[in-house]
Amino acid sequence: MTTSASPKSELPEIVLRAISYSGRRHHGQMRKDRLTPYFAHPCRVLFILTHVFGVKDPEVLCAGVLHDTIEDTTTDFDDIAKEFNAKIAGWVSTLSKDKRMQEGPREEAFYRALAEAPVEVKLCKMADTLDNVCDAGGLTAAHGEKTRAKAEHLLEIFDGRIPAEWRHAYETLRARVHA
Repeated sequence: MTTSASPKSELPEIVLRAISYSGRRHHGQMRKDRLTPYFAHPCRVLFILTHVFGVKDPEVLCAGVLHDTIEDTTTDFDDIAKEFNAKIAGWVSTLSKDKRMQEGPREEAFYRALAEAPVEVKLCKMADTLDNVCDAGGLTAAHGEKTRAKAEHLLEIFDGRIPAEWRHAYETLRARVHA
């Protein structure tokens, strides 16, 4: 039997650090199905960014795997800026809802920020939403409908705001939402 050299990792060191960081921050958290460790979600978002959307930029990949750390853990902007950089921290911050606000104004502010965000943030949010839609089958009917409604809203907001280079990512999400 002939063996070949093992393939070299295509993920830069900063992305590998972000994976570990996200795993530590989400330790002990579970998905809404109460069966799946939460950390599976940021890993799937990273997978979607790389293998479905074709994103290669290491900073975007970091933001994707870190996208819920500010919103769902005790991590803040400064923690991410210190560990990675201010650009990544800014993108993750834009991907985070401000839970200090009441739900209605919080949702409006969040979606307004996403509409105006750079394409790197939009790619992360589309990957996040695609994973949530794919995962919705294991939820109650009410949670599944809420997930699809949020995805529809995101599609409306992003329509016409995604550069041609990344339109395939938008169309992939749209096809899944309308499946």
